[in-house]
Amino acid sequence: MTPSRRPASSHILDDDARERAMTSTTNTRSRVPHRGATAFWTLGVPAAVVLGTLAWALSVRARLPEPVAVHWGPDGADAAGSFAELVALPLAVVAPPIAIGMWALASFLGQAALTRRIAAATSVWTATFVSGVTLATVAAQLDAPAWSAASDLTTGVVVSLVVATALAALAARLSPGDVPQPTTAPPSADAARLALGDHEHATWVRSTHQAGLGWILGAVALVTLVLGLATRDVLLAAVLAVVLTLPLLAMTAWTVTVDERGLTVASRLGRPRLHVPLSEVESASTRDVRPLGEFGGWGMRTSVVTGATAVVLRAGTAIDVQRTGGRRFVVTVDDAETGAALLNTLAARSR
Repeated sequence: MTPSRRPASSHILDDDARERAMTSTTNTRSRVPHRGATAFWTLGVPAAVVLGTLAWALSVRARLPEPVAVHWGPDGADAAGSFAELVALPLAVVAPPIAIGMWALASFLGQAALTRRIAAATSVWTATFVSGVTLATVAAQLDAPAWSAASDLTTGVVVSLVVATALAALAARLSPGDVPQPTTAPPSADAARLALGDHEHATWVRSTHQAGLGWILGAVALVTLVLGLATRDVLLAAVLAVVLTLPLLAMTAWTVTVDERGLTVASRLGRPRLHVPLSEVESASTRDVRPLGEFGGWGMRTSVVTGATAVVLRAGTAIDVQRTGGRRFVVTVDDAETGAALLNTLAARSR
């Protein structure tokens, strides 16, 4: 969709303006804020969950068979092992490295709140899910005469998945946001702009969708179908389908808007909603993005190299916004040149 204006008029970028690649400003990256809160959500909460799980498992160890069941198949427990394999190994191998990695990402590259929130959610989800499954495996064989008599894990896994997802969303929600960092300096003179009259208003709106969405949804359907047939548990398959499909629907279609408020990128469900106010726009440019190479994949991402945050749904042209405080935000979208030029124009006008 091309910009809509009041009054209506037609302005398009000339060839020279389209060819000018705007170079991002080289602001010194500001100190990462809220490091205490970051440590709390990425290290403190996961540690409390994991250590609490370990403490409870140790307290009921005498009620477990020896050896214990360490693996379940479609017909129930099908392999035995030691208590350490059942409890200590998963709690030590999975959750701590993820927590430390997310803490490092948010502490050193978390200038933007989105990075800190992704890190908090990932760390809390991992610790909660792994701990929940561990609790379920221990509870399934309390007072059992032998490891082979351990009960089914379906309910425990479903509850762990739901609780982990809810706590991850809560961690992201409660992680501190960004404080305003306005600037009075206009975008650089060579930044591409859209010609607007002094009394003209413009709004640019485009939709962007995940490449290969049909294949992704098909893969989710196949996974849940196979799981349902393998476990003979319709409830588990249904819950997994919902838990996987809702985020996919929310994160695979976004609306990108540039108007007098700034740049807004909102998912199909309205949340997440990412906003860059005009007062924090130093410059906007366009460039080609390689999602896997630059951001490690597709979706709402943070670069582990530069700390840039992004909504990248395909390879190709993107709006690249240099924000105050050394922050960058990238979104892949069609007609990015017009969106970036209008953003520069409105940012300059606002100052």
